[in-house]
Amino acid sequence: MLKTFDIALTPVKESRISQIDFDHIDFAKIYSDHMFMADYINGEWLNLRIQPYKNINLSPANPAIHYGQSIFEGLKANKNEAGEVLVFRAIDNFHRMNESAKRMVMPEIPEEVFMDGLIELLKLDKAWVPSTGGNSLYIRPFMFATDEFIGVKPSENFTFMIITSPAGAYYTHPVKVKIEKYFTRAIKGGTGYAKTAGNYAASLYPALLAQKEGYDQLIWTDGQTHEYVEESGTMNLMFIIKDKLVTAPTGDTILKGITRDSVIKLAKSWGIEVEERPISVKELVGAIEDGSMKEAFGAGTAATIAHIQTIANDGVDYQLKGGDNWAFSNKVLETLDNIKTGKIDDEFGWNLKI
Repeated sequence: MLKTFDIALTPVKESRISQIDFDHIDFAKIYSDHMFMADYINGEWLNLRIQPYKNINLSPANPAIHYGQSIFEGLKANKNEAGEVLVFRAIDNFHRMNESAKRMVMPEIPEEVFMDGLIELLKLDKAWVPSTGGNSLYIRPFMFATDEFIGVKPSENFTFMIITSPAGAYYTHPVKVKIEKYFTRAIKGGTGYAKTAGNYAASLYPALLAQKEGYDQLIWTDGQTHEYVEESGTMNLMFIIKDKLVTAPTGDTILKGITRDSVIKLAKSWGIEVEERPISVKELVGAIEDGSMKEAFGAGTAATIAHIQTIANDGVDYQLKGGDNWAFSNKVLETLDNIKTGKIDDEFGWNLKI
């Protein structure tokens, strides 16, 4: 039986929603009126509350700042034609967050804390969920250490929060990616499968170098040999090769993407063969050269589906056909958008209706 938690509510005196032009929304530039918070103190989850979005006070000795004991998730909410709020695969984000918590020596979040906090927050800030096409409410649950101690050890106290932000498209154009063979995102036995702050901090510098060369993102390769492709920045990588959907298997070094899983389930339901297996750089380049690579795209919560138009390897830019050739990825994108907005039946039971 789930424990009952009371959530204290302090509403804003005046909403900031007038600052939003829902016809022109950037990704995560303005945040909604309220935020949810809960504290883990002396082995218990306490102080569940929804309060106005504002800056928080932290001790200069906070170990999340010094040692990166912090995890997060990302999910989205949309509205259907009746104006109801639909949250996509929230329970899967809850389970994945607790997988990250275990790896980062943090307390697991009770389902009722995560889900009730999310539901009550979205009920209050329902007006912030865009109803314009292509936009959504981005939801960021996160947890961080709160001890006041700079010794290197797991924290004993933590804060869990949820903030939300109206969001437009993460990528507004097909992306150019570069296969990275020097820098490493993750390695076997590491934290690559966890959504923890340090993974993303470590990727910023090599990604910046690639952006200076004109690329949007990197294709990370395995940390031991750099012979196999893994994922790309904020996205899992997926390819249509000889009419099969091919993607690298998740594990220590590859995030268990929820959008990735959604694409795989849709593909199988459409009778498309799916291969979850290692993909070498050599195979990838060879498939482009011989024409068997029909589509390449990234799949992630922020981007949903990001078409890849250029893959660079060892100084050579390989151009992929776009437009009408994106038959599968466009069908996936349209289907996911229609499920998220309630335009078609949610046969997988992915939506949480608020």
